[in-house]
Amino acid sequence: MLKTRVIPTLLLKKFGLVKGQKFDSWRRVGAALQFIRIYNMRNVDELILLDIAATPENIAPNFTEIENLAAYCHMPLTVGGGVRSVGDVGALLKAGADKVAFNTAGVLRPNLIREAAHLFGTQCIVAAIDFTTAEGGAKVVTECGRKVNDLSVVEWAMTCEKLGAGEILLTSVDRDGMMTGYDLEVTKSVTERVSIPVIASGGCGSFDDMERALVDAGANAVAAASIFHFTEQTPMGAKQYLRTKGIEVRL
Repeated sequence: MLKTRVIPTLLLKKFGLVKGQKFDSWRRVGAALQFIRIYNMRNVDELILLDIAATPENIAPNFTEIENLAAYCHMPLTVGGGVRSVGDVGALLKAGADKVAFNTAGVLRPNLIREAAHLFGTQCIVAAIDFTTAEGGAKVVTECGRKVNDLSVVEWAMTCEKLGAGEILLTSVDRDGMMTGYDLEVTKSVTERVSIPVIASGGCGSFDDMERALVDAGANAVAAASIFHFTEQTPMGAKQYLRTKGIEVRL
């Protein structure tokens, strides 16, 4: 049985890391390299690094910076933000990313998922699906929270799997940074309809939230940022808690 992963998320904007609420109200939290070194020492399962400025500003991923950061990252690294082509995917993998996540580009050109999966393998491709329920039903959000699409989250998740995505990073825009818990209803609706791993993201405020996402909503992994940035809780503490609940984790 695959071990359950607890994955810190780092949001890169310009020259440092930020964290906000509902994909807005960003505030600086530190330097990416500093956090990577800390997570190296804490034996983190995996790390997600997303450049949240790249797509809105229509700029390519900063391949040099990713290469520099990946050189110090001793855990599997998923990188996203600004990916617009198969060439970008290849360049990020060459720079040191283990997986590449993309959202907007996949919605605009779904065949990009198929092409990237064919060239690099499904294990490298993460469909990052941001969503909101604020406008009735769970709708896909692109452009770093700026655009709500008339696209069902469940239907899009199923399409991403068919196109070749190896994993889904499912993030609630409404709950992002609020620390009120994951959107269990939407997460469950997705996990029940796809067979690839689903990472629950957006809203984690406690280890109990993680347990509920994994047990009640059927997620395969949990991603979190604020709980690790703004409290004394750690990924290892989360895994120790989950182990006491009978959830298989890597300690």
